[in-house]
Amino acid sequence: MGHSAAVWDYRAAIEIAKDWNGIDQVVLRSPHGPSAKVSLYGGQITSWRNEKGEELLFTSSKAIFKPPKAIRGGISTCFPQFGNCGSPELHGFARNKLWIIDDNPPPMPPNDSDGKTCVDLLLKPSEEDPKCWPYSFEYRLRVMLAADGGLTLISRVRNINGKPFNFSFAYHTYLLVSDISEVRIEGLETLDYLDNLRQRERFTEQGDAVTIESEMDRVYLRSPNVIAVLDHERKRTFVLRKEGLSDVVVWNPWEKRSKSMVDFGDEEYKQMLCVDAAAVEKPITLKPGEEWTGRLQLLVVPSSFCSEQFEL
Repeated sequence: MGHSAAVWDYRAAIEIAKDWNGIDQVVLRSPHGPSAKVSLYGGQITSWRNEKGEELLFTSSKAIFKPPKAIRGGISTCFPQFGNCGSPELHGFARNKLWIIDDNPPPMPPNDSDGKTCVDLLLKPSEEDPKCWPYSFEYRLRVMLAADGGLTLISRVRNINGKPFNFSFAYHTYLLVSDISEVRIEGLETLDYLDNLRQRERFTEQGDAVTIESEMDRVYLRSPNVIAVLDHERKRTFVLRKEGLSDVVVWNPWEKRSKSMVDFGDEEYKQMLCVDAAAVEKPITLKPGEEWTGRLQLLVVPSSFCSEQFEL
């Protein structure tokens, strides 16, 4: 009776629908129930659900889903900058632009798409881009949902300009957690970090894991490619694997800052944590014709899995 994943029609598992602002969003589904939604506004992941239909990404109840405001939650791509270093737009302009579906993307290795539901998006320069970053580029984003519910984002930025350019980057990832006081991050111990709450002063992490007890905004430098975020109350672990991104940003606004943000609930800091694969300390430089690739893979496993399995 039942059909195996081997005969799952991955093309039919992609649906394009309108959100409540009339903006197209792509819905990806895998054979065992997991799903993801990708908005063409910002190329942003607005939902990622497991096989039980449980949401795994945080989105604020006060999020503004209308241009030009960025969506508070999900996973957004911060390009060509992260933070407010450089152009005047916080976290760059990619997350505030309308992307298009790329019907003819350059080929990728077979293991990057086989057995996965995926969509390819494309962003090109427009006349509205900030004049302080006047470069020609192609930014391609592939979003893939695996049969086991794993979510993968692959960004490829190509310089089609006549001169080199620099950029910083982050996958701004809002994880939904049960209680921020019950969460720990493994894989960042002993690393140096820049503390954005102390004028980017450099410190060394002293704990055997990172826990959140107050407002935090740190850039952990030269981090390992696998990070684990343990949610003790839900007994599950987010495993983040990254390539081409040397840093990890950890952010939680805590109580005081939460109350100052119009698109964020006063108490919502308790249910979210941003852990971003990023390239912040050393910007990426592309010469004319060069291409950079940055990858993020997210997987959720029971916390009974030993962290050593992920080579932290």
